[in-house]
Amino acid sequence: MSDGAKRVCIVGASGKLGRYMVRHALDRGYEVVGVCREQSVGKLDAFAGRMTIVPGVTNDPEVIRKAVAGCGGVLVVLVPWGVQAYSTGTAQAVLDHAEPGARLVFSCGWHITRDGKDVYSWKLKAQAKIFGPLARLFRFADLDDQVEACRRVFASDARWTVVRGSDLEEGESQGLPVWSRHVGDAILESNKTRRVDFALFMVEALEHDELVHEAPAIVGCQTPSALAHAADG
Repeated sequence: MSDGAKRVCIVGASGKLGRYMVRHALDRGYEVVGVCREQSVGKLDAFAGRMTIVPGVTNDPEVIRKAVAGCGGVLVVLVPWGVQAYSTGTAQAVLDHAEPGARLVFSCGWHITRDGKDVYSWKLKAQAKIFGPLARLFRFADLDDQVEACRRVFASDARWTVVRGSDLEEGESQGLPVWSRHVGDAILESNKTRRVDFALFMVEALEHDELVHEAPAIVGCQTPSALAHAADG
């Protein structure tokens, strides 16, 4: 990102992943603007005086327009809450209002596929088959909303990256995750990433042009599959 791009917006800043991204961005000298629901602003108290907070729902175009103004990068947590196209609305608002040429980095799960070449284990397929309909039935989440959000991102000519996370766990950072283009690749077999490191990859992606128009699937760099790949290499 260019000099004037040291201002970044984190959409979904109050969640677990979002707060880690805020911390990483501040540690790297970014000026941070965070978007979160009004009732969640208190979750960002640890960063009081160090960031700007724009309260509001993330699928509100006016909230996003205000938050991303002057930002050279936008980090977006695509959350498939409810059944009101929350992720799709959020992604579209960012695509519509981000500064021209801004780096846009979106987060989602492994269930998203860009080219249909991902190969999923029976466990992952079973989870999606069972959890997806139940989540929609109870109006808790809609995984198809995240699919549509990413479809719109993939179709955009913006400078986007879609980071696809494996199963997440808490714990101290193990370092920058490794990635591959397709779920099913041997390096990803461990299917585990520290949440703090998922956030690290998101922030690091802002500075890596080789990730523009890529949908990296990531895994922890200290997992058995990542270490085996490194040894083979």
